[in-house]
Amino acid sequence: MTEQSAEQDSVATLAETTVEVPVKGETVSDQDFEDVVRGTLDAVGGTLLFKLRVDEDEHPHHAAAAFVGEGENRQFLVLTMPIAGGQLRVETAADSASPIARIAAAYAGLADAFSTAA
Repeated sequence: MTEQSAEQDSVATLAETTVEVPVKGETVSDQDFEDVVRGTLDAVGGTLLFKLRVDEDEHPHHAAAAFVGEGENRQFLVLTMPIAGGQLRVETAADSASPIARIAAAYAGLADAFSTAA
């Protein structure tokens, strides 16, 4: 199996994972969302780039950008979950309509540049 197909398998595994935070009458906290995302990424060796809460539309949600793989085989991911709880959605940045998808690679490049300079 090539390294690229292994990364694609990791993305498929993440996308098929049905992690759900039960609705308890309260919103999903930033920490709960981060715990779910980190647990999911740990399962496939992924790295969290950043997370944020999006409140400006009719469907408020938590969102995160992450990646799996290294170098040219690195795949960027967008992970989202409704503030009210529910299933974690994972999609590749290439397939995502989220504005977060467009900044994930730029953010990773900036982080790479800072770590090289340090």
